[in-house]
Amino acid sequence: MESSGYGIILRMTFAIENMQESDWDAVRGIYEEGIATGNATFETTVPTWAKWDASHLESPRLVCRSDEGVSGWAALTPVSGRCVYSGVAEVSVYVAANHRGKGIGLALLQSLIAESERVGIWTLQAGILTENQASIAVHEKAGFRIVGTRERLGKLNRVWRDVLLLERRSTIVGVG
Repeated sequence: MESSGYGIILRMTFAIENMQESDWDAVRGIYEEGIATGNATFETTVPTWAKWDASHLESPRLVCRSDEGVSGWAALTPVSGRCVYSGVAEVSVYVAANHRGKGIGLALLQSLIAESERVGIWTLQAGILTENQASIAVHEKAGFRIVGTRERLGKLNRVWRDVLLLERRSTIVGVG
């Protein structure tokens, strides 16, 4: 804590670390908060650990830890089982409601990019509901570009929703 002359400024320190199965309760809670916004995913319930674990790549899976515990998470889902797409993955990044706007989403995404390149991923993609402007901005800041809009891609609570498709191509993996 430090004083600015106008009040107290709180500086939160955090670390990006590999997700462990023991983090699942916190990850699930953050995922539930994202679902509750109505703008983070088409999912309406959080899957079990076993189902979530089976659907995501083993690495990278990251959490953001602060003094208050896990404040965010990021992981990758393969886009296809075909070997030609082995270097293409879809990004998920979620930040706890009380930690949004503190740079955690960008830190997680930047770490996810670095780790994805380390394991040979050459293209990351993200499907973001058009109303989720904060997530779109974070992805663009991390080097993603908007590829297009997938109109009326799915219904959430009986309402058709549009999804922006963003992608980031590695400048070090798959360039040759």
